[in-house]
Amino acid sequence: MIIRPIKTHVFQEGDDLFAFITDYFKKLPEKSVVVITSKIVALAERRTAIAENAQMKEKLIRAESEFAIPTKYVWLTVKDGMVMASAGIDESNANGKLILLPKDSFKTSRFLRNKLREHYDVKHLGVLITDSRIIPLRVGVTGFALGYAGFRGVKDYRGTPDIFGRKFKFSRTDVADSLATAATCVMGEGNEQQPLAIIEKAPIEFCDKIHRKELHIDIQEDMYRPLFSKLPKPKR
Repeated sequence: MIIRPIKTHVFQEGDDLFAFITDYFKKLPEKSVVVITSKIVALAERRTAIAENAQMKEKLIRAESEFAIPTKYVWLTVKDGMVMASAGIDESNANGKLILLPKDSFKTSRFLRNKLREHYDVKHLGVLITDSRIIPLRVGVTGFALGYAGFRGVKDYRGTPDIFGRKFKFSRTDVADSLATAATCVMGEGNEQQPLAIIEKAPIEFCDKIHRKELHIDIQEDMYRPLFSKLPKPKR
């Protein structure tokens, strides 16, 4: 697998995202994946806010999340079925504003994929919108997929044999988040100014339609459920 980050000029709030992408790709190879950081998607949608104090920021976080409790450093929240810090609201590289998550990253991925396929005359193409998150009991952030289109987000091994013939009962690979983490690693989290990347030769299955809930797991089935059950109820 080959991942190439793209250094760009600074994307401004309200800029045209499709025009921005096409400025930096002369062509797109068949069976490639275009990676876009969620921050510029949100800026294109003008998903920004100004919080003059901590109370205003707390109100915004609560409004953007389905569940929110304070922790030592950030708010622990659930948004769109995903656990994340502060509902994904970010202050870094925001020039004094707060940048929210895009409104619907799956819808935007699908829209961009259709336009890019037509523009570059390619059949098999993936689009992946990424953000970063913290994994429990691990330091540092990794990438994850906020939305994607054009490829299956999960590879299912259940029912297939391992190298000794024993059938897998639970094993599935989270393809979308794995690609997002790999791309985020080379795109950077600081002042690298690389909000785009292209992935080639990825071991993925391209498709025209995806199930946007395929990565979600019911809380009753989640291995972290015993931990979640110990969390205090949020104060409203």
